[in-house]
Amino acid sequence: MSYQSEIQTASDLISAQGAPWDGINAEYVARMRLQNRFKTGLDIAKYTAKIMREDMAAYDADPANYTQSLGCWHGFIGQQKMISIKKHFGSTKRRYLYLSGWMVAALRSDFGPLPDQSMHEKTSVPALIEELYTFLRQADARELGGLFRELDKARDAGDEVTAAAIQKKIDGYETHIVPIIADIDAGFGNEEATYLLAKKMIEAGACALQIENQVSDEKQCGHQDGKVTVPHADFLAKVRACRYAFLELGVDDGIIVTRTDSLGAGLTKQIAVSNEPGDIGDQYNSFLDCEEVSEDEIGNGDVLIRQNGKLVRPKRLPSGLFQFREGTGEARCVLDSVTSLQNGADLLWIETEKPHIGQIGGMVSAIRETIPNAKLVYNNSPSFNWTLNFRQQVYDGWVEAGKDVSSYDRDRLMSVEYDGSDLAAEADERIRTFQADAAREAGIFHHLITLPTYHTAALSTDNLAREYFGEQGMLGYVKNVQREEIRQGIACVKHQNMAGSDMGDDHKEYFSGDAALKAAGEDNTMNQFAMPAE
Repeated sequence: MSYQSEIQTASDLISAQGAPWDGINAEYVARMRLQNRFKTGLDIAKYTAKIMREDMAAYDADPANYTQSLGCWHGFIGQQKMISIKKHFGSTKRRYLYLSGWMVAALRSDFGPLPDQSMHEKTSVPALIEELYTFLRQADARELGGLFRELDKARDAGDEVTAAAIQKKIDGYETHIVPIIADIDAGFGNEEATYLLAKKMIEAGACALQIENQVSDEKQCGHQDGKVTVPHADFLAKVRACRYAFLELGVDDGIIVTRTDSLGAGLTKQIAVSNEPGDIGDQYNSFLDCEEVSEDEIGNGDVLIRQNGKLVRPKRLPSGLFQFREGTGEARCVLDSVTSLQNGADLLWIETEKPHIGQIGGMVSAIRETIPNAKLVYNNSPSFNWTLNFRQQVYDGWVEAGKDVSSYDRDRLMSVEYDGSDLAAEADERIRTFQADAAREAGIFHHLITLPTYHTAALSTDNLAREYFGEQGMLGYVKNVQREEIRQGIACVKHQNMAGSDMGDDHKEYFSGDAALKAAGEDNTMNQFAMPAE
């Protein structure tokens, strides 16, 4: 609805109420409605699910249309990311938010910092989703508020041309609200627990839930050892629980991302139930590390299964867990992925130990033999040493091509002495194009970095502490933070405005008229930042 249409709708409503509503201004009502476009988290989930489905179709048509996100651990971080994206690129198209369970555990638990093992409060996940969208909605309200103030200024000056241009911006306003892919870990319990948590996450605004095939109470970070998977039937029950949650809440096109950790998981909690040879349980069990036994070799408490007409004993560890055969990880990932897509998943996530397009693409090609339009969400993880990995990939490629690598030590390629080398330059170029290349060659629809803002917070704080507490003193802040905010046009340099002070003044004027006591008077020090930066 256009700005003028909103004003007319509000005017009709106010007129119908008669004299008691004479103090209500229809244009102010219209402004407040436009600033609060999304009334509930479900409104957001439905809106963003549609966007994500359209993006998936666009990727199917052309892999150059891949999408991206950065993990955010606080609403303010997500807000500033989207404000920055709009400033630099003019649109939020194909740029999402990612909510990382790792960062929730490390940064948002009442227990303090925790490892990524599903030990944090499950309610902290939907709470962060709600927080992120609260900040994004505030970004809309703030930016629109600025346009409304510009419109008033143009009208007061009698500048109809400028006023018309500003109203056009208002009518064509693009929201900061974008899809969130939200990490539900392994479901935080059984399938009912998964359903209940999924509902809370969707009600908070999540249109896409990412769930992994690890054992819920044994869950580990995807880039650590000790991962334990569950049979497909157990996992698919949780996938269905997520779908039921979406459908119950009316988000019919909600997205489920199924993550397999099988590449790095060598253990299973249990042997799958199999009713006949070749069924999904039998296929899962076929990867177990087993030895054939005779009746005389059966020990007390042994667990036995029949495979290919033979009685075999799966290898069981002292922990009671069963072990898979070495070298079966990729095949299990393919089976996991195909089975998930055949049972309600929309996108895949394969957790890998390195960013290698050939490895990822090989598994995706195998998956696409059964599901031709299979697509991945891929973790461009900070757990990878990207510099070392890609320098070694270039080194290995040069060796295979017969190039001279005598001036390089493969084990020391991270050394600063190689930073200016031809090998380092080629590696950096491969890193730069990795996402586009992997989207084209390895079926990756969405590229995300799970923990970037965890690391940027640490790095920027370290830099500030070094300068401020060292010889630079206050110049360490002024030169490297405030002056750069001004030069780069970072909106937060006017932190009172970012925190909502100007919006509060607008509301005071709506409510109290000329009697409003505003914060944005001539003595407000934020006026110092209104001067031209040039």
